[in-house]
Amino acid sequence: MTDDIKYSFGLWTVGWQAVDPFGEATRPPLDPADSVRKLAEIGAYGFTFHDNDVFPFDADDADRRARIDSVRRAAEETGLSIEMVTTNTFTHPMFKDGAFTSNNRGVRRFGLRKVLRNVDLAAELGAKTFVMWGGREGTEYDNSKDLHAAHARYAEGIDTVAAYIKERGYALRIAIEPKPNEPRGDIFLPTIGHALGLIATLDHQDIVGLNPETGHEQMSNLNYTHGLALALYAGKLFHIDLNGQNGPKFDQDLVFGHGNLLSAFFTVDLLENGSPGGGPAFEGTRHFDYKPSRTEGSEGVWESAKANMEMYSMLAAKSKQYRADPEVQEALAHAGVFELGESTLGAGETFEQFLADPTTRETFDVDAAAERDYGLVRLHQLALRHLVG
Repeated sequence: MTDDIKYSFGLWTVGWQAVDPFGEATRPPLDPADSVRKLAEIGAYGFTFHDNDVFPFDADDADRRARIDSVRRAAEETGLSIEMVTTNTFTHPMFKDGAFTSNNRGVRRFGLRKVLRNVDLAAELGAKTFVMWGGREGTEYDNSKDLHAAHARYAEGIDTVAAYIKERGYALRIAIEPKPNEPRGDIFLPTIGHALGLIATLDHQDIVGLNPETGHEQMSNLNYTHGLALALYAGKLFHIDLNGQNGPKFDQDLVFGHGNLLSAFFTVDLLENGSPGGGPAFEGTRHFDYKPSRTEGSEGVWESAKANMEMYSMLAAKSKQYRADPEVQEALAHAGVFELGESTLGAGETFEQFLADPTTRETFDVDAAAERDYGLVRLHQLALRHLVG
């Protein structure tokens, strides 16, 4: 594996007992502290968790503290970073109509208190990112909520958490995780674009960004790499969740690269190398939000965890070779990929100058432009040679 890439895993990934809507657990539970030690053993850099991955929903203060300290000790013993913390506002039946967007004001206030308590925990443990996934924030029936009020309450909740972070002086940023559906029929903020739209309305938008997940974009037939590029362009790619998905199905959470391999290659190419014309690469950890298949036993859990890192490292190495290939660089130039980086208007060009330039209309050879061969199939084939060859 590539030694300089930092990998992290959610404790809910390796700790998943393979319960699904149609079947009971196929694996025994894991102690979260033992999972931390095992992740260190297989070469991970860090880990993440929901509050209730570490302690039960109804834990008293003493039990909560003891379980947190157990995980903290494991992190200190192994040197693993706690790079992100998130909150479970979706499992308990009280959240069946949402947490921040519930029609029940008492549930909204309880949910906000739960989140703020977990913000304190994240800061205490040195995490830098606080992810917010609203899996229950949505509807099955379009008339079940005042949709204007629902978005107002959602924005209010996120802004309140952001204001609390600033008031307490915590070195934390919020990352919203979009998803189109499941468990709700329609989840609010279903895509990267929807989330960016809501973020733009916030008072504290400077510390609110995104945590896009591979499967969440691809299960609605969207292009994950394009979404990441938009988030990078907006300066809002705060965290990522990597896994595998085979198109518009249920949320599969496969090993990264075990779904759409070609998409995974271009995702890694963007994250590691940035855009061909010099756009930013991603500087955060490569975080996996996958589930070991229901068919796997205890050893298979850790084999699947290693497979995520191995797949990413192999794709990272291949993407470096792809970018360094002179034939690829020539094909990119022939396709006009670098030309796209040039501003359409000239530096300081006025509207009058633009409209008076005959090359923009009168003398522009539209037939030659129509006949231009961009060579995109050849360019794509070169990428496949590096991926497969």
